[in-house]
Amino acid sequence: MRKRFVRSMCATFVVLLALLGATSAIADEVDGIVRIPSAYGMDETIALIKQDVVQKGIMFFDEVKQSELAAEAGIKLNPSTLLVFGNPPLGTLFLTSNPDSGLDWPVRLLVRQDDRGAVWVSYTDFGWIARRHHINDRDAQFKMANSVIQSITDGVKAK
Repeated sequence: MRKRFVRSMCATFVVLLALLGATSAIADEVDGIVRIPSAYGMDETIALIKQDVVQKGIMFFDEVKQSELAAEAGIKLNPSTLLVFGNPPLGTLFLTSNPDSGLDWPVRLLVRQDDRGAVWVSYTDFGWIARRHHINDRDAQFKMANSVIQSITDGVKAK
């Protein structure tokens, strides 16, 4: 019961921050997901993120158009695209601390449109990933990863 209440309060807080135009991203403590409203439509949000990733010298691995895959399976899904990218010299350091952290690397960033037409950018908070995998020896690297993902998402964030 308490867990459900805490989850509900966290979700409400995240929504309120988004509606109020909060300037910093807050991860949901239960699932570690950071949700940021985009100032742009789906295609432009994706293009801006991909451009920023490449300009930062980060390796872009894949773009998975989940809504197209759903349509091919006869399932209706709001626009949803998963972007996969990373910096192997940085990301693989986490795997040396805990090989199971490979479940969360490379970085995955979800761009999706909700039922009202609003576009959201979501990713898993790196501090949450560190706690999930009990990684205590890579604080500087996690700080850098958080700084980079925040920089990328700030480029599309609704003000």
